[in-house]
Amino acid sequence: MNHTIEKIGGTSMSDYLSVRDNIIYQASEEQLYQRVFVVSAYGGITDQLLEHKKSGQPGIYGLFASAMEDDSWLKKFEQVKSQLLEINLQLFGEGTLLKQANLFLNERLDDAKQCLLDLQSLCQHGHFALDAHLGTVREMLASIGEAHSAWNTAKLLQRDGVNACFVDLTGWLTNKHVPLDERIREAFAEIDLSKQLPIVTGYAHSDAGLMTSFDRGYSEMTFSRLAVLTQAKEAIIHKEFHLSSADPRLVGEHNAVPIGRTNYDVADQLANLGMEAIHPKAAKGLRQNGIALRVKNTFEPEHSGTLITGDYVSDSPCVEIIAGCKGIYALELFDQDMAGSITQYDQQVLAIIQRFKAQLVSKDINANTLTHYLSTNLKTVKRIREALEQRFPEAEFNQQKVAIVSAIGSDMQVAGMLAKTVQALASQSVSVLAIHQSMRQVDIQLVVKEADYEQAVKSLHAELVEVHDHGRAICLAS
Repeated sequence: MNHTIEKIGGTSMSDYLSVRDNIIYQASEEQLYQRVFVVSAYGGITDQLLEHKKSGQPGIYGLFASAMEDDSWLKKFEQVKSQLLEINLQLFGEGTLLKQANLFLNERLDDAKQCLLDLQSLCQHGHFALDAHLGTVREMLASIGEAHSAWNTAKLLQRDGVNACFVDLTGWLTNKHVPLDERIREAFAEIDLSKQLPIVTGYAHSDAGLMTSFDRGYSEMTFSRLAVLTQAKEAIIHKEFHLSSADPRLVGEHNAVPIGRTNYDVADQLANLGMEAIHPKAAKGLRQNGIALRVKNTFEPEHSGTLITGDYVSDSPCVEIIAGCKGIYALELFDQDMAGSITQYDQQVLAIIQRFKAQLVSKDINANTLTHYLSTNLKTVKRIREALEQRFPEAEFNQQKVAIVSAIGSDMQVAGMLAKTVQALASQSVSVLAIHQSMRQVDIQLVVKEADYEQAVKSLHAELVEVHDHGRAICLAS
């Protein structure tokens, strides 16, 4: 219980000097160790290896999975290789370390490229189906990004006087498939945290496959299991921004303030909107083991950040954060025959949404209408709609692009909260298309036109979150 497990996000990783000076060196000499760092790939690299997280623009994986008859993935592979080698040059400059870094990277890339070529050739025969291997391909490509950044960071820190060690959890060229916990225990069996600073790959290979369960949240799962298995005193995530009361770009940097304290319930609501402090399944392990999570801004090292615990509740009911997401598709199904059979309809609709792997943010239900709010791209929405139209040929369908804005807090049980929220939007002529509020009283979701998103965030923040001179949120009940 003397050490911390810390994770560094991709944007922060792209600025080595800030990582070194603001995170590693920020500790006093006696506190330099007793820390473990789980690192993401450099900013944007996983998007190039797989697909863009938000737009869906295909990377190497996306092109390989959908274009077996052409070489578009090969061209993309060479582009990404050049990009990674350029990162090495910027970090190391000319010299021996650059040669070592390029050798490590090229070995991984050459192995991966040959695997894809062999698989492409194999699957041209009728007895082998590409779909059966795509999960493995996805994991192999993802692992390259974290191995690259972790190896580089360990070497750079060694050059700069830190006894760092590269901990490779990717299982590259392994001849056995073991559970995640066993892989972590084996990797740390001989590491002395009092004298060594482990730099760990965010991707970890396991027999079950991390991406099968957590997809792009795999590095947070590695981070969480490390904290649980080693009984860390605290888990820390270093991002390029604070966990603030709203997006400073929308409400102004002078109005948005770091939250300071909140709980895992609030973190889950943020994750549902695509603004992850941490993946909900990763947070579950921390919460169950009583490990606090701290979210810090890499570029403001003197700030203590936001502490997330399982038991925190604000002193008085209040809104802690205004968050939301654009690009949501509201897919509406109306069927007169639904009345009395809502459960059966809903189960079948959810099964189709799950089949196409679209993220469900929220939904509305009444006697004859189901509306699902999906965070995905238009291509996927069209596929879902086509499948639903085949399943329910007599139903009527409608879809539109909307935005969801949410007021979130660890305790929002105060009379008039919903009325005040709606009035804040009405005063700015923002129409509310739908409202959702659960009995847990931790969030209010408002569906608005996408064009009204920014105004909605500004209005709610101005009305529900005010700021003292000391930068703390004023509770509505005060």
